[in-house]
Amino acid sequence: MTTSTRGAAKAPAVLVLEDGRIFRGRAYGAVGETFGEAVFSTGMTGYQETLTDPSYHRQVVVMTAPHVGNTGVNDEDPESARIWVAGYVVRDPARVPSNWRSRRSLDEELVRQGVVGISGVDTRALTRHLRERGAMRVGIFSGEAWTGVRDEALLARVKEAPQMKGANLSAEVATQEAYVVPAIGEKRFTVAAVDLGIKGMTPQRMAERGIEVHVLPATATAEEVYAVQPDGVFFSNGPGDPATADGPVSVMQDVLARRTPLFGICFGNQILGRALGFGTYKLKYGHRGINQPVQDRTTGKVEITAHNHGFAVDAPLDKVSDTAYGRAEVSHVCLNDQVVEGLQLLDQPAFSVQYHPEAAAGPHDAAYLFDRFVALMEAERA
Repeated sequence: MTTSTRGAAKAPAVLVLEDGRIFRGRAYGAVGETFGEAVFSTGMTGYQETLTDPSYHRQVVVMTAPHVGNTGVNDEDPESARIWVAGYVVRDPARVPSNWRSRRSLDEELVRQGVVGISGVDTRALTRHLRERGAMRVGIFSGEAWTGVRDEALLARVKEAPQMKGANLSAEVATQEAYVVPAIGEKRFTVAAVDLGIKGMTPQRMAERGIEVHVLPATATAEEVYAVQPDGVFFSNGPGDPATADGPVSVMQDVLARRTPLFGICFGNQILGRALGFGTYKLKYGHRGINQPVQDRTTGKVEITAHNHGFAVDAPLDKVSDTAYGRAEVSHVCLNDQVVEGLQLLDQPAFSVQYHPEAAAGPHDAAYLFDRFVALMEAERA
């Protein structure tokens, strides 16, 4: 990605999809060029959390909500230390942000972090195109990157960009050094959290329940995980193709062999699926937003949940499966398309979900899953 911070408010811009579809608009954020996988998010709010979610690494996010940037940017809501999206697409950016916590406009923040975007695009037409044709590579060009360059040349550059399938990205977004998030109030448990692209709210939710969270790099070994003497082990969300995550899969299999309480979210769910012997596959256009209906099959309850995933686990919905670590079943399912949204083992304390129970931003229907993790560690200790 090459960027410039000059002329963002006036520069024309163009968005080029790898199938040749072109959308024209005006630069939003930094001026320059960027490449990634075009995906859409259906959240009406929470754009700060979306932008700073490491799971969006190397993706160009199209916002389906037409008006973006209303509340500006604050210093409290980011999910990580930087913006991770490769590019940003909006229809009608707010001209003036209005919120008591706002410190600067979204446009200013995109410029400050060098994120190339485009506004004035018919995002409804773009979203329909991605739903029909599937997520695909895309480029955004503005300023000198676009001026005088033929559309055919821009399309050729888009097709040179790497695809998401086969991408191994967790180590690119994870912490390089281990750190500790202390328990809030009395410490009850210690958890080793393998950072595959963790969101800041996730260890916060555990800390609120008296858990001291040791966040470890994506490359952590089983020996490093157990060096913190954990009562439980957690595997986080993250970007990329789970088929490439052989290291985390091996570590999780060690955790399962030791029967340590285990909880996984998003990428962690896909890692559990692979550890149990199931396959994974790429969804046509994925689930991204804060309004996805999921049923917890263990209780029958329906939750409205926050999602960000383009891959899923290929596990049978209609039966209990025998694995090397005991019986396993699908515990949660998306009611829109029957995609696997959770797994659980029946013979030992391990479970995972494909969505985001920390829900920043989003509904808190699934917050009970952190309590379920605590209950597993309590039972193991007892």
